[in-house]
Amino acid sequence: MVEVVLPNDANPLGNMLGGKVMHLIDIAGAVAAHRHARSQVVTASVDNLDFLYPIRVGELIVLRAHITRAFHTSMEAEVRVYLEDYLTGERRQTSSAFVTYVALDAAGKPKEVPPLIPRTAEEKQRYREALERRRRRLALAARAHRHYFEKG
Repeated sequence: MVEVVLPNDANPLGNMLGGKVMHLIDIAGAVAAHRHARSQVVTASVDNLDFLYPIRVGELIVLRAHITRAFHTSMEAEVRVYLEDYLTGERRQTSSAFVTYVALDAAGKPKEVPPLIPRTAEEKQRYREALERRRRRLALAARAHRHYFEKG
């Protein structure tokens, strides 16, 4: 995905709003998930979103998304965000995130997704890392759930 950053997308300093970047990350990741699952998807979680550099008004925001792993009904997408100066072609990564999506059937219930078959060494590494991120995410969710119900 590529968009030009307009004044309406920016804060008073001329930098793209973080919320707008998050919105575009979710859209780019969802498109990758839709295409993999060939179904509707909903966002379940976002991991590790850091903003390394600002994207300024007039620059391009470039988002690249791909599925790193498919589980039973969920998929993890990695979304990398870049700024691009359209005059020079210079590109710099500004952020990245791992977003989990759940596939839904026509009734809105979770449905099984096709497996992902990693082929390259990098895809295989991302595939292995996705399982570890999932384990950490589920452990954090379980801890939060227990904490919430212990507090009453």
